[in-house]
Amino acid sequence: MEADHPFLSSLESLGDYDPDSMPVEQAHRLIQQSLTVITEQESVDLRSALQRTLASDVLSPMNVPPHNYSAMDGYAARFDDLANAPCKLKIIGSAYAGHAFEGRVSAGKCVHIMTGALIPDGCDSVVMQEHVRIDGSWVEIGAGHHRGENIRLAGEDIAQGATVLTRGQMIRPAEMGLLASLGLSEVVVYRKLKVALFSTGDELQQPGSSLAAGQIYDSNRYSLFGMLGELGVEIIDMGNIRDDVASLKAALLEAASKADVLITSGGVSVGEADYVKQLLAEIGEVVFWKIAMKPGRPLAYGKIGICHFFGLPGNPVAVMVTFQQLVRDALRLLMGQQPKPIITFQAVSADPIRKIPGRMEFQRGILSQDENGRWIVHTTGGQGSGILSSMSKANCFIVLPESQGNIEAGYTVQVQPF
Repeated sequence: MEADHPFLSSLESLGDYDPDSMPVEQAHRLIQQSLTVITEQESVDLRSALQRTLASDVLSPMNVPPHNYSAMDGYAARFDDLANAPCKLKIIGSAYAGHAFEGRVSAGKCVHIMTGALIPDGCDSVVMQEHVRIDGSWVEIGAGHHRGENIRLAGEDIAQGATVLTRGQMIRPAEMGLLASLGLSEVVVYRKLKVALFSTGDELQQPGSSLAAGQIYDSNRYSLFGMLGELGVEIIDMGNIRDDVASLKAALLEAASKADVLITSGGVSVGEADYVKQLLAEIGEVVFWKIAMKPGRPLAYGKIGICHFFGLPGNPVAVMVTFQQLVRDALRLLMGQQPKPIITFQAVSADPIRKIPGRMEFQRGILSQDENGRWIVHTTGGQGSGILSSMSKANCFIVLPESQGNIEAGYTVQVQPF
């Protein structure tokens, strides 16, 4: 085993390595140590780039704005004339966005200009129209102006050649608009991460079918499908796999042959029909199989060849919590992104909270502000790992460390907004 799995061999030399009770932060570190960013790149049309990851820095091919433009409606003039204000200048034409004034503005003259219009040749300042008085074809301008006022200079926002986006950034609507503003119609991105998923359990039925005694609907696959969809990965949905060794082994090998990551729900605890963990040990490697968190204790991480494996619990809330706390950032790293730090801050618990020391807990909470602007958090009620409605009601996790015991109302806790 040690020759086949050098990563596991290196872990076993660590004094605090315990695959049967892994602290959350240590699990984060071990997962990240085994991740390698996908390297394949492709050029995609800008309209298809949403949620993709940049594979190289983007340098601006132009100045933004490309020319000097008016930042206000008013009158474009020469500061040499304005320096002698109050003054009276002759209006010799107009300039509009997309329709520039033709010709050069000489001494004693000005051009009526609209916001976004090109600054006429000879002008270096724009006087707001609220600060002038019109007298026929003349404009009277008072004192108090400075050279370059109310002008957006070429390259003021972005200079040609400047780095505007960096490798590893996810392309969101703002990035799409920025790329379009630079005239770029295509962008180089990493290929989509391929993530296979399936549920295990003979008791599971698909929504839309009828339930027999002892059967339940498979909600986990739909929660996972939605969370994966938010990341923009390529999803390979393999459905529900029967609880027998042959079917599960075939499914694991099939998924590993065509996906970068496999995520399963169910089958990793200690029940007699929970085969996933033992099969993974047979055909791959298991880095850990239990984690000191609630909900989500039976969570396995390992590899089948080069395919990363996450065996999530079968309980619906535990699936969502473990995905958000451990799996999501791992997928982002594989996609070439640098996950941003998770935001946490303090709030006052409005409810007493039951907690047994020994595991980090992520209880579901409803965060709000009171009339004094103080952050208050209520629990969603029952915190059982099968109460999926608690995730729908919640807008945050109440994060309770391993050493924490019971909490009285009024106690300050850490919260992690969704």
